[in-house]
Amino acid sequence: QVQLVESGGGLVQAGKSLKLSCAASVSLLNFNAMAWYRQAPGSERELVASITSGGTANYADAVKGRFTISRDNAKRTVYLQMNSLNAEDTAVYYCKVRWSGVDYWGQGTQVTVSS
Repeated sequence: QVQLVESGGGLVQAGKSLKLSCAASVSLLNFNAMAWYRQAPGSERELVASITSGGTANYADAVKGRFTISRDNAKRTVYLQMNSLNAEDTAVYYCKVRWSGVDYWGQGTQVTVSS
C-alpha cells in the first residue's frame, strides 16, 4: 500500500505562484515515475506533469514553461511549482504513482485562481 498526501493548494490571484507538495509513505525509488494530474469542474482528469526516477520531466502543453515538477527522494516528496497562474489552472490537483501495476492517488488539493 502507498499513501500520498498533497498539500499547498489555495486561492491565488492570476499571475501569482503556488507550490504543491506530494508526500509518499514509501521511498520514491519504488516508482518508475510520479505524476501530477488535475481535474476542473465538469472536466475529465488530465495529466499535468510527470517525472521519472531518473529525473526526466514531461509537461502538458497548457503548462509548459510555467510549471516545474521536481522530486526529493530523501524527503519522499514530489513538488509542482506553478508560476504565472491563470483562471484555467483552477482545479483539484492530484498526485499519482503506479506500483506493481496498481495506481495510487492522493486525496487532491484545490487550487483556485482568481482573475
